[in-house]
Amino acid sequence: MQHLQKAGGPPSTFCNLLLSTVDFFSRYTQAMGILRRLSRWMGKQDHMTHIVVGNTAPGFSLKPLDNKEYSLNSLLERGPVVAAFFKISCPVCQFTFPFLERLYKRYGGDAVTFLGISQDDTRSTQNFAKEYGVTFPLLLDENGYPVSNAYGLTNVPTIFLIDTGGAVTVSSMGFDKKDLETIAAHLAERKKISSAPLFRPDEVVPANKPG
Repeated sequence: MQHLQKAGGPPSTFCNLLLSTVDFFSRYTQAMGILRRLSRWMGKQDHMTHIVVGNTAPGFSLKPLDNKEYSLNSLLERGPVVAAFFKISCPVCQFTFPFLERLYKRYGGDAVTFLGISQDDTRSTQNFAKEYGVTFPLLLDENGYPVSNAYGLTNVPTIFLIDTGGAVTVSSMGFDKKDLETIAAHLAERKKISSAPLFRPDEVVPANKPG
């Protein structure tokens, strides 16, 4: 930095411009985050994802960690699908997936499929599964994220409950306590079993965490 100051005006002007640009984008990002939270608090529909409730979920075929292939259309012939998109470095994904594992343990099986769709490579995804105790199938959406793009994602985690006809029943961004409880209620009704509480009384769980 001392060299730039000795060199005269232009480098110093460039540095000031660069700092101003960084500051602008920092303020813009903060403002957008506040607007998204205000939108949720006011009960407005969040359109950060193109696929919302009532839309038809785009079909996909992806390989999981065991190299078999999962096709959404084939899975929907057996029952609804819970598809959760994530990135291993995302703190909200790390917070959310143990609760999805609870849902899977309670409602997963032959009639309901749970899928985690990773935006990372095989080894990183395996480590994520081990660290956060995820036992349902994790699929890899690598090389340009074709499935994430087909669903119009801009944030993770994003979770979809897709009914057997292909329609999206729940579309949830970030961690949302009510959305997870809604998924639980739908699956309990589908399997004709009682809905067990997803969150323990001794847990302090926020209503939502933006992704």
